[in-house]
Amino acid sequence: MTAQAPPAPPDTPTATPRPAPAGRRPESAWLRRAPLLPALVFTIVVTQVPFLFSIYYSLTEWRVVPPTPRTFVGFENYVRGWGDPFFLRAAWTSVWMTVAAVLLSLVIGTALALLLDRKFPGRGVARTLMITPFLVMPVVAGLVWSNQMFSSQFGVLNWVITSLGFDAVSFVQVAPGWSIVTVLVWQWSPFMMLIVLAGLQGQPGEVLEAARVDGAGPFGIFRWITLPLLRPYLELGILLGSIYLVQVFDHIVVITGGGPGSTNIPYFVYQRSIGGGWDFGLASSFSILVVIASIIIATLALRLLSNLISKDPNA
Repeated sequence: MTAQAPPAPPDTPTATPRPAPAGRRPESAWLRRAPLLPALVFTIVVTQVPFLFSIYYSLTEWRVVPPTPRTFVGFENYVRGWGDPFFLRAAWTSVWMTVAAVLLSLVIGTALALLLDRKFPGRGVARTLMITPFLVMPVVAGLVWSNQMFSSQFGVLNWVITSLGFDAVSFVQVAPGWSIVTVLVWQWSPFMMLIVLAGLQGQPGEVLEAARVDGAGPFGIFRWITLPLLRPYLELGILLGSIYLVQVFDHIVVITGGGPGSTNIPYFVYQRSIGGGWDFGLASSFSILVVIASIIIATLALRLLSNLISKDPNA
């Protein structure tokens, strides 16, 4: 009896070489993006075409009342704007109101986010209630604060002040700019809270636990771990807040009516155009300067925040 040879092992499957990826044809790339083309064209038409018209109008002398022919004057409107003391005052009001509202909203929103990041009964309800001010229309928010909070006769603030034995204060007349900032902070703190809360939810739990094991306290963890991790979220909040708050108009109309100390550049543009000035060429140059001011404020705010956090060697 002869020993049988062991069966031959099955053939080891060999990896089939993958064909080299064929180069993507430009035609196929354009076909994939074709469904987005209508939305892109619509966005360009809606956002950029009016901006280009505004630039053109800012270079012309164009009055509607009394009607005058539109003539090209170059940068004369911009020169007139920088020599107008009312415009410079409105520009300064826009700057300080925007910076104050954004920074206060960011600080309060961060504090609220740190509180709501902790687990406690009813946290979902508390988050929903805290977001509510941001959902209120600007005109409604201005009416509520003007009539129910700032009023010297019916306002809640003056009810508290007089109950403590002090005289009533006409907040809108005494500090019109800070009255506007107060309402803006009330509305925009929930927005900042949402952004910071999203950053807190993304913190790595193992890193925080390791810091606690090493003996780091709550302030040290926030300063050296949480704050650097929140840096992109804080920058996003400053950027969006600066862009939107420098264009505030509704609150000023409802609360102060454009009184002294509260007229910013958007309201000044309204006064110089359809608000009675009817000088659309000059008003267009002011609106272009609003865009430039928005970019400058956002850039300075981002650079300031980056410098503050970059002092952290772990950032």
